[in-house]
Amino acid sequence: MVEAFGLSDLGCVRSNNEDYYLMAPNIGLYVLADGMGGAAAGERASKLAAEKVWEVIYNSGENPGIEVLADAFEQANQCVITEAATDVSLDGMGTTLVSVLEAGDELLIASVGDSRAYLFQEDQLASITADQTWVQEVGRRLGIDEENLKTHPMRHVLTMAIGVSQQLRINTYRVRPLMGALILLCSDGLHGVIDESAIADILRAENKTLEQRCHELIQAAKANGGPDNVTTVLLHVIPPKEHVLDGEITMETPAVGNA
Repeated sequence: MVEAFGLSDLGCVRSNNEDYYLMAPNIGLYVLADGMGGAAAGERASKLAAEKVWEVIYNSGENPGIEVLADAFEQANQCVITEAATDVSLDGMGTTLVSVLEAGDELLIASVGDSRAYLFQEDQLASITADQTWVQEVGRRLGIDEENLKTHPMRHVLTMAIGVSQQLRINTYRVRPLMGALILLCSDGLHGVIDESAIADILRAENKTLEQRCHELIQAAKANGGPDNVTTVLLHVIPPKEHVLDGEITMETPAVGNA
C-alpha cells in the first residue's frame, strides 16, 4: 500500500491554475491532470477528466486491472469531448492525464500527454512514463540534439491529449516497486523547469515528510521562474496495515496561492 500527499501551485507567471489532482486512497487511485484551453476551459477539462477516471474505477468493482484503467481514460476523453461540444467557449479544451492505481504488490500506471510518473528507489530516479510530445516522438527521431530541442518552436507541442480526438493513444505500465520507494506524479511545470538531478536530490533528502518534499519541489520550480502551474503527487510504498478503514474520496482543488 502507499501513503500519499499532493500539492498544486499557481507558479510565478500564470493567472489561473489549470492543473488538478485527485487522491482516493480508499480505492488506491491517484490522478494528476494538466489542462489546456482558453478562459477557464483548461481548468474544466482537467477536473472533468480526473473525476471521470475516479468514477469509472470506483464503480468497477473489486480489483480493477489495467484494462479498466485504460477504459477510464477512454471515458474521460469522451467526457471532455462531449462537454466541449456544449459551449463554444470550451472549444479546443483538453488535458494531460496520468494515473496510478494500486493492484496488490503492483502499481498500474496510465498516461496521456506529458505529465509524468517517476520511480525513485535505491537512490535512483527513473521516468516510468514516456512523453507524448513532438520533442519525444518526432524531434529526437529526426536526430535534433538536446540543446536545440530546448529552444525549438515545437518543444511544447503535445502529440496526444485527453479531449482532443476520438483516436486516443494511452500508454500503460506495470511497476512492482520496492518497499520504501517513492512514486512522483508531476505536471510539466515541474519536470519542464528543473532537471531530474534536482528532483532526485529533493526526493533523497532524509528525515523529510512527503509534504515537505512536495513543497521543496514546487519551490525549486518557482525559484527557476515558475513559468507554469506546478503540481506534485508523491506516493510512498509502505507495508500494508492490518486494519485500514475505508475513507471518503479526497479530491483536492488545486491551490491558487503561493505554497
